[in-house]
Amino acid sequence: MNMPVKLDVPQATRPWMIEAADGTGLFYRDWAPAADAQAQAAPLVFCAGWGLPSDSWGAVMAELGLAGHRCIAYDRRGAGRSDDPGRGYDLDTLADDLAAVLDALDLTGAVLVGHSMAGAEITRYLSRHGAARVAKVVLIAPVTPCLGRRDDNPNGVDPASFAAVRAAVASDFTGWMDAAGQGFVLPQTAEGTMAWIKALMARGSVQALVETNRAWTGLDLRAEVAAIDRPTLVLAGDNDLSTPLPLTGEPTARLIRGATLKVYPGGPHGLMFTHVAELVADIGAFAA
Repeated sequence: MNMPVKLDVPQATRPWMIEAADGTGLFYRDWAPAADAQAQAAPLVFCAGWGLPSDSWGAVMAELGLAGHRCIAYDRRGAGRSDDPGRGYDLDTLADDLAAVLDALDLTGAVLVGHSMAGAEITRYLSRHGAARVAKVVLIAPVTPCLGRRDDNPNGVDPASFAAVRAAVASDFTGWMDAAGQGFVLPQTAEGTMAWIKALMARGSVQALVETNRAWTGLDLRAEVAAIDRPTLVLAGDNDLSTPLPLTGEPTARLIRGATLKVYPGGPHGLMFTHVAELVADIGAFAA
């Protein structure tokens, strides 16, 4: 049986890497504002969507940093500049990776901001590790609470559709991105932006893409979502083809006591590329 290989490399020789429990190196970026502003603003921890690295948050982080927030983001294992260990793509391990980031940076009063599948990781982190380090939660176009079709969720997505996506990604990833990419953004989004998004995803491991998709598409997180006890803001577009609002954002907000749902008219799934100003305003106001 293949076992994880832990690199015998001192942490100090791998700058901007945090070591997960199994030795996997997680690349992170920590954009701190001026010292006086940092003392006043909550740290924001950005968790990227399926297949995307922390680069996807760049525009949002830059603007919120100017507003005085410490902005932290990390690459999921198998994506971006993090290690590709070939294992650990189940939701428990991914939630433990988020815990490793929060613990290594000793964050308290953090605002967790998650896009797409990161909503599932944040939910599992809270149920598995508690909310002692967390002040608030922002879920953007989340996959929660239960996207797949079940007997008690008859309007969910057919599991065969998820399996078809995994097969397409495994056999022809670039072809799948060309076919699916336009629905991720707006019709008027520049071709250069779309090419950059595809390049970001292409930096990741195909195995990680397939296995992380398998991890969240088959889960029912309704009970865990309902147990979230931190102030929560749900942001979603009403033209999201990947995580349709009636299946995700709306029921997520209903399940979390006191949660606020804000819908962006015409918004697609990739809001951090198409609605930067709106996200900056809403996240900043909520975090404050």
